[in-house]
Amino acid sequence: MQVRLSLSGSLRHSVFALFAACGLALFTSVAAAQQPGISAAAQSPNVSQALEEGRQLESQSRWADALTHYEEALRDNPNDQVLQQRFDEARLHYGIDRRYADASFLRSIHELNAIAAQQLYNDLLLKIDTHYVTAPQWQDLTKRGVTSLEFALLDEDFRQHNAIRVAQPQVDGLCAEMRSSLSRRLVRTRQEAVAAASEIANLASARVGLSGSATMHEFTAAAADGLDNYSAFLTSDQLRDVYAQIEGNFVGLGVELKADNQALAIVDVIPRSPAEQAGLKAGDRIVAVDGKQTTELSTDEAAGMLTGVEGSIVQVTIESPGVPLRTVAVRRAHVEVPSLEDVKIIERQYGVAYVRIPVFQKTTARDLEAALWDLHRQGMRSLIIDLRRNPGGLLTSSVELADKFVADGGIVSTRGRNHAEDFDYRAHRGGTWRVPLVVLIDGDSASASEIFAAAILDNRRGTIVGERSFGKGSVQGIFPLGNNGGGVRLTTASFYSPNGSPISKVGVQPDIVVRRATSDAEGRYETTYRGPQPAEAGERTAAQPDLPQPAVDPQTAGDEALSKAIDVARGQMALRQ
Repeated sequence: MQVRLSLSGSLRHSVFALFAACGLALFTSVAAAQQPGISAAAQSPNVSQALEEGRQLESQSRWADALTHYEEALRDNPNDQVLQQRFDEARLHYGIDRRYADASFLRSIHELNAIAAQQLYNDLLLKIDTHYVTAPQWQDLTKRGVTSLEFALLDEDFRQHNAIRVAQPQVDGLCAEMRSSLSRRLVRTRQEAVAAASEIANLASARVGLSGSATMHEFTAAAADGLDNYSAFLTSDQLRDVYAQIEGNFVGLGVELKADNQALAIVDVIPRSPAEQAGLKAGDRIVAVDGKQTTELSTDEAAGMLTGVEGSIVQVTIESPGVPLRTVAVRRAHVEVPSLEDVKIIERQYGVAYVRIPVFQKTTARDLEAALWDLHRQGMRSLIIDLRRNPGGLLTSSVELADKFVADGGIVSTRGRNHAEDFDYRAHRGGTWRVPLVVLIDGDSASASEIFAAAILDNRRGTIVGERSFGKGSVQGIFPLGNNGGGVRLTTASFYSPNGSPISKVGVQPDIVVRRATSDAEGRYETTYRGPQPAEAGERTAAQPDLPQPAVDPQTAGDEALSKAIDVARGQMALRQ
């Protein structure tokens, strides 16, 4: 079975589904040499500062924070090879932390013998050979497996779980032998990659007593994670959670989290979830779980402690701005993740409707159709679709949504190494909503969100407001693996906007850019214009009199981008009059 996803993997966990497509969007191997001329002395001051801050996080083994830090730095400096290398090495360390905090991964190591684990690796490589977007570089993937194993042998959790009790000089000697063995070997095929990993497994067993299963699991995870920053090995628990994410129902607290300075920052709270009922809010930070400080836990360990049996209770210590620390008891429950949020008429005089789409799920298009008819009955005359913080989801869902607003023309094209991945999605005139449209995006709008926004932009179907989107231009497929209940998420194709523009590392540029001018508490914004002329974007001109300022939803207070979107929507209606 293959599920086609277009989902960014920013470093977030959903504890309605402990799903984190960790570390996402770079296309370099850890073995890649630093390119000539990219020295620390030649780097810009902001890159040098980013590297120094990253090294400080690494020195404290704060791999989740380091990975988030490097990911953000790379958004502003996407071609810096040193940042890319630091990002990739942090990702390797973070991957080891995640795997060894995952009970299903530990079960797999202990339940599969060396032969079965080797077959798991072969199964993964076969999926890569068949489905991956470009021809795999087997030598690089094998080198990455060796590097991952070297890092793992220095990790305390790895050594403890695998009963490695030898002195450091023996570990150093093994690492030197592994590198020497690989340097003498050409790895040009999948079969040669399996043979090379098997030789390394035998060597590790003989020198330090590491089980063949543990070695092959490292090679398996490293190979999948080393293809790009969207492909990843999935343990059985992670695979289950990916499917739950698609279906939109989980057991948990109902919060979306990200690593934040050795704590878990709450990015979003699901409406009517246990977290909302307990008074948790976006912006809060979880600093302890069941009395254990998050400074003593990896991000995955802390997030994992929030999951559990339905009806059980977890104690979370919350840090909120300007409020003393408090401990809250939250009862875990079944959480339905809504495909739509805040469906309402946000400004009645001009009939401006508003819908937020948090992620593209199986039911999103169907639910939006029902919501649009309801809004139509309430007097909708224009529509704002809010895709801010939307990381993507099902590609087909975003296509179905775009098809509701675009009458003719292309929506998105996908291209892969396997021609079965080549699709040209086009609009169908039937069932098209012609309501004037404004789409809100920001730097966290990714993947399927960018497909929708680019379709609206290129077809001149509406106005895009906000900040440049994330810039993730690839499609992933989910493939189960044979004998451990896990799976792999593989990049199978790249996607392109209707006018043929790539999205990767570029993103979608809004017609009207509204971004924070400063990072201070005053929350000032600045607005610039591109794309359509002001009249097309709904701005007032000399020929267009000032519009009366009607009352709007109080939730827009302090949200300059939403206020601008409402102004654009009102302007669209004024131009029609």
